[in-house]
Amino acid sequence: MGMPQSAKELFDEQVPKAIAKNPDKAKEIGAVYLFKIAGDGGGEWTVDLASATPSCTTGAGATPQCTIEVAHEDFKAMLGNPQLGMQLYFQGKLRVTGDPMLATKLQKLFSMSA
Repeated sequence: MGMPQSAKELFDEQVPKAIAKNPDKAKEIGAVYLFKIAGDGGGEWTVDLASATPSCTTGAGATPQCTIEVAHEDFKAMLGNPQLGMQLYFQGKLRVTGDPMLATKLQKLFSMSA
């Protein structure tokens, strides 16, 4: 599938396809995430990997266990370089609320979508 051009492409197309193809892998992550991506190409998405049928939907849905807030440009950079997440976090450009340990599992989700 390659690198998405935007968060919109990632969450509207790639993540739902990956979840549909690998529901068991998705359920291994077993958490509900809310992504709030600011700026052009961004938006809000709920990725529910805790229910019987994992899903990725637009907007704020189920109560998230982990919320990720980041600017779209930083988010795109992070997809290309997962190590950047920590740097952005320490620079205050990436906000994680809820359970921060769940944020470390996101790499699994994004590698499924690649």
